[in-house]
Amino acid sequence: MFAEAEADPSLSKEEFKPLEARLRVALLNAQYQRLASAEKTLLVVVAGIDGAGKGATVNLLNEWMDPRHIKTLAYGPREGEALERPPLWRYWKDLPPKGSTGIVFGSWYAPLILEATRKKPNQDSLEAQAAVIRRFEAMLAAEGVQIVKLWFHLSADAQKARAKRLLASPETSWQVSPVDLKVYKKYDRIRAAGQSVLNRTDSGHAPWVVIPSADENMRAARTAEAVLAAMRQRGVPRIPPSFVAHSRPMRVVDRLGQLDYDAKIDKDDYESELGLLQGRLARAARSRKFLDRSLVLVFEGQDAAGKGGAIRRVTHALDARQFDITPVAAPNSEALARPYLWRFWRQVPRHGRIAIFDRSWYGRVLVERVEKLAAPANWRRAYAEINDFEEQLAASGALVLKFWLAVTADVQLERFKEREKSPFKNFKITDEDWRNRDKWKDYAAAANEMLTRTDVAHAPWHLVSANDKRYARLQVLRHIVEAMEDQL
Repeated sequence: MFAEAEADPSLSKEEFKPLEARLRVALLNAQYQRLASAEKTLLVVVAGIDGAGKGATVNLLNEWMDPRHIKTLAYGPREGEALERPPLWRYWKDLPPKGSTGIVFGSWYAPLILEATRKKPNQDSLEAQAAVIRRFEAMLAAEGVQIVKLWFHLSADAQKARAKRLLASPETSWQVSPVDLKVYKKYDRIRAAGQSVLNRTDSGHAPWVVIPSADENMRAARTAEAVLAAMRQRGVPRIPPSFVAHSRPMRVVDRLGQLDYDAKIDKDDYESELGLLQGRLARAARSRKFLDRSLVLVFEGQDAAGKGGAIRRVTHALDARQFDITPVAAPNSEALARPYLWRFWRQVPRHGRIAIFDRSWYGRVLVERVEKLAAPANWRRAYAEINDFEEQLAASGALVLKFWLAVTADVQLERFKEREKSPFKNFKITDEDWRNRDKWKDYAAAANEMLTRTDVAHAPWHLVSANDKRYARLQVLRHIVEAMEDQL
């Protein structure tokens, strides 16, 4: 992939000027067309040999296009709050909306490139990191994020000559970093690392384009052509099966039907045990060991199953400065302009903090599936994407616990009628709640498949019989307390 770039091709001033004029007009037109349609986000990932002029070229792109609709995302080594969350968190957090363009420096490729440039790279680590990247980019592409990755490349002699030329003038010497000066000595190793990274992560939906960078005119023209080609691409790219974790066939068990809905607890026993469990939770959440962990609690279940009441019994034991509750409703326009997991990635807690979700990312495989708000291909793909998301949370130190609070249809009906009569609760009942009862079997089938496909050791589901609210609240608290005491 590097042979042409290492031949150091060039464009004369006379050749470049008319080409530059055409490219500038074409880029602006393509940019405004994308803004008008707002169908896709464009991410331009910038990487390559140090000293190849990456920064200067991106500055040029901002001059040639409308910079108001270009977001340059520059990242260094992880530090501060980024260290307390999964490595991909900061890229998810900053993801631009559909219609706009993001240019990414210091991307998710930085750790992979660093590992690949070692004298003796760890092959298992290389493949594991590359697999994470492939899954990440496949999901973005399937969700309307177009990715083009530019590798700026030049020969060893050209890299050395460019650094020498820039250093010769005080007006340009600032463009040469100490790292640039070391590239020549390690060029062969860096080149091999680049080839390894490109081979592992090049794909039709997230292609690598090698940019010859010895000549400034050639570098600018090839960069503009690559970005223009990406902007003009229409439709969703085909993602090969090797990049997508499809939901494999498996036997779905009716776990909701197996619950003991008659389980209940005496009021006096409830009060005494509630206090004990809340005390244990308070101690665990305030312990020094929890400062190196976080807690993610997900509450799902049928309408009127008592999620809100269970959440209040949990938060009663916590410091209000320590937790955030996210009630999840239909996505707003800001969320709809990005992949569906974006709004949940933004709520990932730092160490020592607790994130509580009243409904969650599981809406993709529940309400969006049943109400046909998501295409079958999208909700089927979501099981693997959700498992991957939760695996990243757990790997970064989060305890992930998921609760399905279950009630029978007759108990739900009683609670609906009670809500209608109560001046304090009638705001809770809506026409949509009644309509959802007509699809009870569809929601039960979706929930059972969700439980089968996403109940994993690092993010377990706890099914809780909630016909008796007191029993359900104690079960929730008990699971949280036992998990925290076991892990801390």
